[in-house]
Amino acid sequence: MIKLLCLDVDGTLSDGKLYFSFDHTINKSYEVIKKFCVKDGLGIAYWNHIGRHSAIITGRNSPIIEHRAKEIGIGYVFMGVRDKGECVRELQQKLGIDSSNCAAIGDDLNDISMFKEVALSFAPNNCANEIYKIADIKLNSNGGNGAVREAIEYILKQEDAYEEFIKYWE
Repeated sequence: MIKLLCLDVDGTLSDGKLYFSFDHTINKSYEVIKKFCVKDGLGIAYWNHIGRHSAIITGRNSPIIEHRAKEIGIGYVFMGVRDKGECVRELQQKLGIDSSNCAAIGDDLNDISMFKEVALSFAPNNCANEIYKIADIKLNSNGGNGAVREAIEYILKQEDAYEEFIKYWE
């Protein structure tokens, strides 16, 4: 049973586009917009509701990520991570969860180390070619457009828990 789902952000939870603004009064650029898919959010909220763990592991730092994670109940948020694999190992140890009970979703080269630490890896349809080659499951959805939800539904179906997911919303 998958108990921990590790999520990249840019290109996975979001569409990978970064929007910046520049404030000339303080001579500083900052990120102002990220696009997230509500279908992913609904899937993650249910995932957390049934007692599973979710974690964001991203190389970027962004208050937008913190806000979205809090909004949908993601329990663990790691930003500015250089070695995602090490982060996954440390979280597994903290939670007492074996790698055989972990999955990850990522779209680019910096997600390779994360994939090596989990039993099941997913790649959005629009991922980098190298990720496509090594991912266990190639999703039909693009990042930021339902890929995370598709992965969650895949896991629930494999564990014969999908009908409970549907019934929960009835």
